[in-house]
Amino acid sequence: MAEGLRERKKRQTRQHISDVATGLFLERGFDAVTIAEIAEAADVSVNTVYNYFPAKEDLFFDRSKGIVDRLPRYVRGRDEGESAAAAVLRELHREVEEVAPSIGLIDGYARFMRVVMEAQALRSRLWAIQQEVVESLERTLREETGAAAGDPLPALMAGQLAWLQSTLMGWIGGEMVKGRKAVEVSREALVLLDGMEELLSDKALNYAVRSAE
Repeated sequence: MAEGLRERKKRQTRQHISDVATGLFLERGFDAVTIAEIAEAADVSVNTVYNYFPAKEDLFFDRSKGIVDRLPRYVRGRDEGESAAAAVLRELHREVEEVAPSIGLIDGYARFMRVVMEAQALRSRLWAIQQEVVESLERTLREETGAAAGDPLPALMAGQLAWLQSTLMGWIGGEMVKGRKAVEVSREALVLLDGMEELLSDKALNYAVRSAE
């Protein structure tokens, strides 16, 4: 469906506010910047900021939905004969090989991570996002496998697959904070992924295999 003028203006306004806020956070730190200062710098009212971002943390993690949706999308898009874990590992390998900014492989990511590390509110929000990842992935696995409500396997598998993503991104973030180049970090991240795959059991690696239609 084509985007209407009103929707496009709202999207552009939201992005503008987010960009201005991110610039201020990176320059001065999360705790040092107020919503009023963001509104003034973006040339909008404080109410407008809150209309788009209910909490200050939302301004910093404005793309968290993409992180929450990533693993469920990989699982739903798995190939015939491919398990949920295989699909997630395949896609994470692809992103690392492509040096994708979406998983932190971008020069300048160190500044972003330093802001997170220095603000308790952001660390707490990051933990909450990671919990959303697990919950969203569990729902997807239940739908994909037709598991009964009391079956614990979808929750157990969701935790393991979410661990792959959170551990990978956490390690990448830590290496980028050291001032390393994204290309260098990506090569070692591939080795890390292989090591994590070896830690998964055969049962986990063969869970939710997509059957032939």
